Amino acid sequence: MTKAAELAKMGEVLTNSQIGGRRNLIINGGMQIAQRGTSQANVGSTTSGFHTLDRFKHFSDGSSAGRLTMSQSTVSDLPGFVNALKLDCTTADTSIDAGEYFILSHPLEGQDLQQLKKGTSSAEKVTLSFYVKGNASATYSLELNDGSRRIGQTFSVTTSWNRVVLTFDGDTSGAIDDDNTVGIYVNFWLHAGTAFTGGTHGTSWATVANNERAGNSTSIFDSTDRTLEITGFQMEVGSQATPFEHRSFGEELGLCQRYFQKSGEYSIAPSNGSDTSSFSSFAEALGTCVHWGGSTAGVCPIYLPVRMRATPTLVKYGNSNGYLGYISSGSSAPSADNVLAFHQYLYLSPYTEQMIAINNQVTGDTVWGVMGGFTADSEL
Repeated sequence: MTKAAELAKMGEVLTNSQIGGRRNLIINGGMQIAQRGTSQANVGSTTSGFHTLDRFKHFSDGSSAGRLTMSQSTVSDLPGFVNALKLDCTTADTSIDAGEYFILSHPLEGQDLQQLKKGTSSAEKVTLSFYVKGNASATYSLELNDGSRRIGQTFSVTTSWNRVVLTFDGDTSGAIDDDNTVGIYVNFWLHAGTAFTGGTHGTSWATVANNERAGNSTSIFDSTDRTLEITGFQMEVGSQATPFEHRSFGEELGLCQRYFQKSGEYSIAPSNGSDTSSFSSFAEALGTCVHWGGSTAGVCPIYLPVRMRATPTLVKYGNSNGYLGYISSGSSAPSADNVLAFHQYLYLSPYTEQMIAINNQVTGDTVWGVMGGFTADSEL
């Protein structure tokens, strides 16, 4: 490479690094954040869902017999990385129907992708890089899909960590809306029938044609010995792959909480108690002095630490029925004799992207303290 070429390449890397900002468009690419828990079995039994590692979900047709465990694994043989997303096949599917598929997906907001200039004559190239390994050699496909147009490339997996680098041309058609809806799905195709592999693999931007989406990919469900691990996942503007951008745990957690957050300690997965009179360790004090009486409703606001993408969907956790607990003293002040009770009419209600509230319909009582837990979900 000539000196001029070296300087030009350096200039491109510096330009695309967005000095003073963040260059990696992937959230949780180091696989550090797992608010829902560190392991989920039987993945593939439903058609979609987020499970362990934040910002990564699966899509499937729901008909495959294949099942896997998704977990946050500990990495000891890749310097600079501590965690990976691991998929471990637990039930094989060697008889693949034409319409079967399994996708590991990372959806990105449109308003975070405007620098791609998609749909213009100056559309930017984009480069994706990640470290990957499996228990055996395999080939999978990575796809960018905006819902109507897509592009893809295949990549190889070996039994040792290998950094994959894939550069995609910019798309001069199909602009991305500048809002909080999905702009692009980054899809790993890990299992597919002939309805998705029967055509020529589409490696240029084009209208979605299902038979061009998966290429000649290995099936993650071909054997119960099959594993796949991914970490150091990065997406950046330009044709050069720069070193993985490590962010602090706190910063990465905050980025994830725009889409999903929970009450309680980070390390405790959301769960209910084991019976109707107890909590799990996930529970905590949620609010105090929530007045209720007769037909008067009481509301106690809870302010979330991070403003969410949209008004969230809430799930409350309490006893084995999912009821929140409360201490009530009727019309008198609380005393040492007050006991914990559970009630189905203690609700959690979403109000804004950053505020939810305890909504008390336990008539006739003054509820002095409410306990339990919740998750707030505004995932794409």
